[in-house]
Amino acid sequence: MSGMGRGGGKGQGIGRGGQGRGGMGGSGLGPGGECRCPNCGHIMPHQAGVPCYEQTCPKCGSKMTRP
Repeated sequence: MSGMGRGGGKGQGIGRGGQGRGGMGGSGLGPGGECRCPNCGHIMPHQAGVPCYEQTCPKCGSKMTRP
């Protein structure tokens, strides 16, 4: 069994550290904040664990966005 345990690890984890969920693309903004309707401008508090795009505006029925 020569060679076992010598340099067998794969990858270094380089290039993925620090990005977390959503990376640097603006997603995963945290539990606070607000959701805004792009159609009528209605603002409502963001609910933790529920993405804004899954909520509908109570005034006009459009999908909400996270500003």
